[in-house]
Parts: sequence; structure tokens; C-alpha cells
Amino acid sequence: MQREVHGRYGRWKPGGILISSPERLWEEISYIAYHFHWSLDEILDLENAQRRVFIENIANINKRMSGE
Repeated sequence: MQREVHGRYGRWKPGGILISSPERLWEEISYIAYHFHWSLDEILDLENAQRRVFIENIANINKRMSGE
């Protein structure tokens, strides 16, 4: 039996992921994976809005650390 993830079973959302392009999705996945060392499955389990919050927070942390 599959475990429940964010109120659903399995990893894939009905209807797919809403994003401008597959290339953009891979950029977002790579960015989060690089900074948080999360697996592909963990990142794909995030809702689009959650993923965007993490991306924004990572960018803000990087700016603060670089003194911008």
C-alpha cells in the first residue's frame, strides 16, 4: 500500500504540474535539490506554491549571506 502524501496516495497529482515549461521545472528542482539536498521525489511531492516559497526563501538567504 502506498503512503499518503499531502492528502493523496502516490506521488503524482491529478492533472499534472502547472508550470511555464519543463525546463523551468527542472531549474526549480535543481535549485532546491542543490541547496536543501532533497531527493527528486521529495521536491516533486511539493505543491507548486510550496516549491515557489522555498525558491524565494533560498534566494533571500543567498542574498543576505552575500551581503546584498
